[in-house]
Amino acid sequence: MIRFRNLLMSSLLLCGAVNMAPAAEPIPKEYVCQRATSKITIDGKLDDEWAAADWTDEFVDIEGDKRPKPRFRTRAKMLWDDEYFYVAAQLDEPHVWGTITQRDAVIFQDNDFEVFIDPNSDSREYYEFEINALNTGWDLFLPKRYKDGGTAVNEWDIAGLKTAIHVDGTLNDPSDEDRGWSVELAIPWKALAEYAHRPSPPQPGDRWRVSFSRVEWLTEVLDGKYVKVPNKREDNWVWSPQGIIDMHEPGKWGFVEFAPAK
Repeated sequence: MIRFRNLLMSSLLLCGAVNMAPAAEPIPKEYVCQRATSKITIDGKLDDEWAAADWTDEFVDIEGDKRPKPRFRTRAKMLWDDEYFYVAAQLDEPHVWGTITQRDAVIFQDNDFEVFIDPNSDSREYYEFEINALNTGWDLFLPKRYKDGGTAVNEWDIAGLKTAIHVDGTLNDPSDEDRGWSVELAIPWKALAEYAHRPSPPQPGDRWRVSFSRVEWLTEVLDGKYVKVPNKREDNWVWSPQGIIDMHEPGKWGFVEFAPAK
């Protein structure tokens, strides 16, 4: 009987009827961040100043391969120098829109781009920044994860932050089709040093936990304006998949290694 049961289980496993192994955890993405070779002008346009930086892999669903590929392409680039951590992103989007103009509002109620940084990879004292196509930002600090009882500190600001947006098309105009929008950020190391517990700016070869997310809502046009489709939750597209719908798991974020000057 035992031999028969073992043979039956083996047959079921081969047929895919029984899956005894737990789902594999996503492997964190890795990126080598080159030093900037010239001054970066923060104007939202990803021009030749970014030539030294590679694109990240295209973003995927936050849950990874278990979910469909995103409808629109998203990619990011990073550079650094002694003063700033630079982040750029290109978001393909046929209909660019935004409504929120108040700083530190809940930006992900619009389509947005988000940055998460945990300098010493301890899943505590990490930073988040969100921005929409109107160049409205929300910077916040998390002393610990929400699941551990953490509360976002909205009063914390990235002192000296520079941001810019470029829309390749027309903002909030449903009558035409756009190509997308791009983001440029210059995040001062002095601001990140506050809770880094390690050198900031980093030393060449240092690795920080970093991730990016894009929130995308389904919309329709009503009375000449974009409105969200009722009863549809947002899509979350990320550089390094989390495996779950929760960006506040820093241990699942990607690794960024800071390269020396060439």
